[in-house]
Amino acid sequence: METLEKAINELTRGISKALKGLDRSQVELIISALVEARRAEKKVLVVGAGRSSLVGKAFAMRLMHLGFNVYVMGETITPDVGGGDLVLVVSGSGSTTLPVTVAQMARRLGAAVLAVTSRPDSPLGKTADIIVEVPGREKIAMEEEYHARQLSGEHESLAPMGTMFEDTCMVFLDGVIAELMARFGLDEDALRKRHATIE
Repeated sequence: METLEKAINELTRGISKALKGLDRSQVELIISALVEARRAEKKVLVVGAGRSSLVGKAFAMRLMHLGFNVYVMGETITPDVGGGDLVLVVSGSGSTTLPVTVAQMARRLGAAVLAVTSRPDSPLGKTADIIVEVPGREKIAMEEEYHARQLSGEHESLAPMGTMFEDTCMVFLDGVIAELMARFGLDEDALRKRHATIE
């Protein structure tokens, strides 16, 4: 269980540090865009690949609970998008082919692209109208942590690959949901009314 405890500590420490470092002006822009989309009854399309897609799907589910007209890329019931709609893309690298292609197509169709990424200078970042930079593992880890890891003989991170980005995004987007609930004056009972009754 020693590795489990170390992994939990590494994850919670990293997530906390990343969330404290978020640019609040970027966060406000993405929240305001979502608020306006709901008020104007515009569509929100959530996009991601791999585990980022799973994070996006969880966020889309909560947006549905809040009364958003929301869809997930790749589902057969996904409708057209166009002017005034939002396409929210979750991609740590910002260079994964499908999310970048979707973002570029969305821009051509007049939809606004919201990007949650670790790399604002990536192809996704350069396409997006609004970016929230969520640090990944390499941006979270401090040099002292690297040296401490070397001295203790721990050469590998216990949050491999995109884990830190994905876990941080999950917490961040759940925080966005809480903020949206507050702005719309909704409580958990209101969300529960839209929760699936057949599952």
